[in-house]
Amino acid sequence: MTDAGFSSADIDTSKPQSARMYDYFLGGKDNYPVDAAAAEQVISLFPAVREMARVNRDFMHRASRSLAERGIRQFLDIGTGIPTRPNLHQVVQGINPGARVVYADNDPIVLRHAEALLHSTPEGSTTYIQADVREPGKILAAAKEILDFEQPIALSLVALLHLVADEDDPRRIVAELLDSLSPGSYLALSHATGDFDPETWQRVVEVYRQGGTTAQVRSRDEFTSFFQGLEFLEPGTALAADWHPEPGGQRGGTDRIPLYVGVARKP
Repeated sequence: MTDAGFSSADIDTSKPQSARMYDYFLGGKDNYPVDAAAAEQVISLFPAVREMARVNRDFMHRASRSLAERGIRQFLDIGTGIPTRPNLHQVVQGINPGARVVYADNDPIVLRHAEALLHSTPEGSTTYIQADVREPGKILAAAKEILDFEQPIALSLVALLHLVADEDDPRRIVAELLDSLSPGSYLALSHATGDFDPETWQRVVEVYRQGGTTAQVRSRDEFTSFFQGLEFLEPGTALAADWHPEPGGQRGGTDRIPLYVGVARKP
């Protein structure tokens, strides 16, 4: 499923775009000079941003795997980004081959690469929706054609909400999405924070805003408020490196990456 109102012709290469900058941080090739220039500005301010992108992606893998191992067989991943193997469906279908995954993103370049997101196991399914998180009703209506909302769903909003400013009321968006999910569903979030170096992160935010992307880092308490009414899995709100690290993994300096994460269950 894709929205025919978008095509590769919609890709604006005159302004940096967050998904393409993220791709650059991960060492990908699906970005343009304008994205590389903005990304290099961020790197000059916060050199560990490349490691931050990797740590964020590793959290997505661990969280998705954990929920699949808990028996969750449906996933709604909003803010998918440019496909980078392994994608979420490859992680969860490796555990539950019949898992169904719906991806949603608003970047036309992700639509261009959507075919890479649609290679499901024969038993399962993957679908892509072209939509903005600021339109949760549109996402839910499309997802309900694929997912059974009477059964638990894992909602993944990884590295997304720091691109939604307060004026867009991200807590209302999250609440609307969660309200549609059945009890036993889960929410997985990651979010950049300026708690440890506010001045640097205000300058990073300004790079994004100058390029036309809304951005806003949040404190630990602000991040935790997105989980209101939910039951945290241990260890609750944590830095990404502290959320169920891989046994024997080499953490290096990842414990200093300013990225809050959490996974919680809807009771």
